Amino acid sequence: MQLSKKTINIILLSAIAIAVILRLINLESREFWYDEVLSLLLSTGQKINYQPPKDVPVLLANYSDLLKIPLENNPTDSVKTLANFLKGLVAEPHPFLFFLEQHFWLRLWGNSEAAMRSIIALFSLGSLVCAYGLGRYLLGNQGGLLFAALLGLNPYYLFHSLNVRMYGSLIFWVLLSSWSLMELISVNTCQDNSNHPKLSKLLWILLLIISAAAGFMTFYYFACWFLVLAALVFYLDRQRWWQYALYLTTSILVTIPWLLWGTRQQLRNADLERFASPNGLLAATLKHLQEFIDVLGIHLLLGDWVSILPTFVTTFGGILVLIVLSCCSWFLYKKQEYRLLIIGLLLGIFPLIIMLTLDVITGKFTLGFGWGRSVIFVLPGCLLLLVIAIEKVTGKFKNPAILVMLILYLTISIADFSFRPRWMFHQVADIINQQPNTPTLIVINSPAWGHILRLAYYLPSTSPISLLAQKSDKIGTDLEKSLSQKPNQYQRVIWLDSARPVWGKTSTEQEKQQVKTVLEPYYQLQQTQPLLGTWELDNFTLNLYQHK
Repeated sequence: MQLSKKTINIILLSAIAIAVILRLINLESREFWYDEVLSLLLSTGQKINYQPPKDVPVLLANYSDLLKIPLENNPTDSVKTLANFLKGLVAEPHPFLFFLEQHFWLRLWGNSEAAMRSIIALFSLGSLVCAYGLGRYLLGNQGGLLFAALLGLNPYYLFHSLNVRMYGSLIFWVLLSSWSLMELISVNTCQDNSNHPKLSKLLWILLLIISAAAGFMTFYYFACWFLVLAALVFYLDRQRWWQYALYLTTSILVTIPWLLWGTRQQLRNADLERFASPNGLLAATLKHLQEFIDVLGIHLLLGDWVSILPTFVTTFGGILVLIVLSCCSWFLYKKQEYRLLIIGLLLGIFPLIIMLTLDVITGKFTLGFGWGRSVIFVLPGCLLLLVIAIEKVTGKFKNPAILVMLILYLTISIADFSFRPRWMFHQVADIINQQPNTPTLIVINSPAWGHILRLAYYLPSTSPISLLAQKSDKIGTDLEKSLSQKPNQYQRVIWLDSARPVWGKTSTEQEKQQVKTVLEPYYQLQQTQPLLGTWELDNFTLNLYQHK
């Protein structure tokens, strides 16, 4: 396909613009998912005030207030809020920086979906700038544009660019630290230092220290990225290793106050059993291999579609990606592009191998946790390896390869946000708003706080709504006890049966029948409808009952 270099650059710039637009138009296109509303709770500083639902109905508005910054009348109240914010983090598995960013952003712009997600979207736009800078350093202007465009349209990163979690900003720190180190190495190894003034070198040193410290304080697994940066130094400028060691050590020293106070408490509260291994050496080996392959497929092809796809599809996608990356590496080797090949492998495959090795040694399974988000920092490097191959080995097929990748990513990403809505709790709110002053009891077979807090966020706090949330095996008994004491207290009951209650099992037919039996003497069933989101955790069956 004969397209001029200028035309391709215009296409790449257009793709980057589309990536920006996709982030802007989708800030509020979906409701918060389970983990996002937990991030909101932690960011308000009110997690320590959260009380799990009891076996009697409670006012839903009590939970609504937890999703806002508490009322502050003086500076002392603000200090107390910040202290409570830090106390609320000690039971979390992640460092403080992401939540601190969200806390101050929340103070500025409020707790709307667009406000909460906008700072993550801004970080993702910063990632595109860093991707361009790193790509331009290695491959020239068009290589930088291609890297930024593919990262911007990548389905997995697009999802995490609109997700109120730390993964979007983590990619920014990964890319900034990598770019800063490469530029610093360039300054140090350049024989003609007149093109690199001291101010420029100082800037890259500061950016490296800040980005490395911030990355570690955003996600603890960033620690393995220090090994990646060290490997780059060893390969590209080992003669000055002590300088880079000093910079990276400084970035770690900056984090010591939190490591001594916060991380120690977090380790005491850590739940490592969720990464436990299956029985048997063969089963464990196969699972390690599958997770390694699945991560590649999720990161570079499937994105958030993985949440609804069968496992074999994810693995098949991973095998395809592994074959493509292997071919890219082989052809780069044959073309004697050794330097670029090694850099791409160090930034992408090497950290994935580090995490796999740690999993094998510890007998845990972290690669596949959360559909690969625990190792999301390998995404830019793997994508960069693909970009290097497109730029260096595709020859006359370069332009078709660029267009195919852009169209593929754009199609998958647009389809994800177009055909997979998450709008369940708005539908519940619509029912409430039909009779906003009617006393209503919401019955849900899940006491998980992600479910409770999303109800509190989306349902009108001014309506008289009570909540009874218990596990499936208890909900019928507790509902019977509540209604027998005050059978006329609620004019309407909304029964939400969760497809995945998180902290308990799904309702059996016997348990569902028990709830129906309790309700039928007092209430008439008016409607039944499914509430469907982007994956199983969002799915409910709604049953609306009106008092007889």
